[in-house]
Amino acid sequence: MKRTAFISIVGRPNVGKSTLLNTMLGEKVAIVSNKPQTTRNRITGILTRGEDQFVFLDTPGLHKPRTKLGDYMVKSAEMSIGDCDAVILIAAAGHAPGNIELSVIERLRTENIPSILVLNKTDLSDPAAIAETIAAYAAVHEFDAVVPTCALKGRGVADVIDEASKFLREEEWFFPGDEVTDQSERLYAAEVIREKMLRLLSREIPHGTGVSIEEWHDEDTLIRIRADIYCEKASHKGIIIGKDGEMLKKIGTYAREDLERFFGVKVFLELWVKVKEGWRDRGGYLRDLGYDIKSLK
Repeated sequence: MKRTAFISIVGRPNVGKSTLLNTMLGEKVAIVSNKPQTTRNRITGILTRGEDQFVFLDTPGLHKPRTKLGDYMVKSAEMSIGDCDAVILIAAAGHAPGNIELSVIERLRTENIPSILVLNKTDLSDPAAIAETIAAYAAVHEFDAVVPTCALKGRGVADVIDEASKFLREEEWFFPGDEVTDQSERLYAAEVIREKMLRLLSREIPHGTGVSIEEWHDEDTLIRIRADIYCEKASHKGIIIGKDGEMLKKIGTYAREDLERFFGVKVFLELWVKVKEGWRDRGGYLRDLGYDIKSLK
């Protein structure tokens, strides 16, 4: 009998939600960086093992929004809690629950949602501090399981999957067994380009950028992509392009290499940089860049 469940992965920014998802799937479907608020859209990751299919929902980090884009991100994460069968709450090992975690826990309690507490980044803490963190969370909520992990190194990730399997119910799968994500190819390509900017540019600039795939031509053994990168200031445009175009070339090269690995064919990637002042606070621009803000009202 086939079994399945929708399981949301939630937590504050930069605690390793996307890293955990990618490690569980054994394939990169969500972009990662060391900067907070990397994930902007809810990403679906699908893990099929035998008769079991896990549908993991990687969500934007919960934070206090300052723009319409930030508001969209937080609402997307909050809605995913109510749209699932169970929740994986990720927190940093060695840190007691804060207001964000306590707010999630209150929903878990009032809506009676099964949950796993994952204490990630155990490599940055020590056993005594991890034990104190577990005790602090146990004092405010009885989770179905508590799993210490280092998702980046793969430690404890198999235990998370084992615990999540207890939430599976007998039901037909929602996705074919060979799918790992329901993301469109265009959205995945845009996210990969944005990831390279997050990694290569200073903290301020990439959070003010968006990527729109303007052209996509699949020629069997070659995919031709033209993408527009939007930034909020003319000064940022110069930094993204770099001296003699070197930074933009580097962004494009790294993105193309990732896309070729994912799609298994050669990729020709053309990037253009444009200025759209205040796009993160303008609904029309957000819709143009693929953020479904109407669905969260």
